[in-house]
Amino acid sequence: MAVITSQKIATYYERYKSIDVTYTKDIIQVTGMVTQQVFLKCGGDFWPCVVYSSSFEGAKIVANTKSGILNKLEVANNAASLRFCFSNQESSSPVTFFVAVRVGSNTPYGGDSKDMALFNLQFTQRPPDDLIEIMGRLLDANVNSVKRKNERINLTTETVRRLRILTKDIAAFIQGVPRRCILRDISFGGARLVIMGVAKFLVDKDSALRVDFDDPRASFLIKGKFIKAEPVEGRQDLLAVDIEFTEAHIPMGYKIRLNDFLGQTWADSRINEKSDKTAENSRAAKKAASTEKTEKEKAVDALKAMKNSGSNEEEGKAAPPVEKTLGSSSESEKAGA
Repeated sequence: MAVITSQKIATYYERYKSIDVTYTKDIIQVTGMVTQQVFLKCGGDFWPCVVYSSSFEGAKIVANTKSGILNKLEVANNAASLRFCFSNQESSSPVTFFVAVRVGSNTPYGGDSKDMALFNLQFTQRPPDDLIEIMGRLLDANVNSVKRKNERINLTTETVRRLRILTKDIAAFIQGVPRRCILRDISFGGARLVIMGVAKFLVDKDSALRVDFDDPRASFLIKGKFIKAEPVEGRQDLLAVDIEFTEAHIPMGYKIRLNDFLGQTWADSRINEKSDKTAENSRAAKKAASTEKTEKEKAVDALKAMKNSGSNEEEGKAAPPVEKTLGSSSESEKAGA
């Protein structure tokens, strides 16, 4: 899991606090929710429940109304706490926390069943950072998978390592038949791969890719369709083929993997840009200081020159010309004679 700063958590909260997430099988698997350990607490009693959906402002749960929960809520003036539980990839101990809630209306749930009801819960305070982090990463990945759908990630040795992709040698399933291929690049919306074959037998065919990741280990089967094929330069038996993923079949775990990688890449890029700008400003400041120093030196030299010039003029006025002095002396001698 990527390291999340307090600033990032605050951004998640402000940006996504009103968005409801429905807990489908895929969402439960990606978030690691331990459904057997989720309870509604009222007073000193706990009632098992199923989280149907949640945001950062409230949640909807399904619970059994025949368990005495309605009477307990009435006594407590509808004040309760919702206990969340998620598995922890970095520890054997799960992440658990309570969120204070006020229970609102409830409606029958499950068709003809009168025992189950869907309860509306309103959070009475901001939920813990753990919930904001877990659900915020998911929501951020879902938004960016649309905004940056076609932003390709070239699979170099470095990007493969950072993405934790086990290998670029993967299986492509073409109309259910597995074929070996090599990944060149991937994105939220598709991928490019190198495969043996004939273009006319691949383009517009239903296909799927299986991509394996590590830490934690996960394998995603992503369905789509080949939309383009072109020969690999120098190899007549190989094709570079583009596959476009079907949006409904893109696993949320795959989106989160790519979003975490791109988020770190964007952060590194901003840091580099800031560093380059700082260095540029430093160079400009040094240049300006050097220019200022040069100007000052010129000004000092000009003052010295003016001072020297003034001194020479004064000396010229104080001492008469030599020739004139000598001439005056000769005339005096003649007068004496």
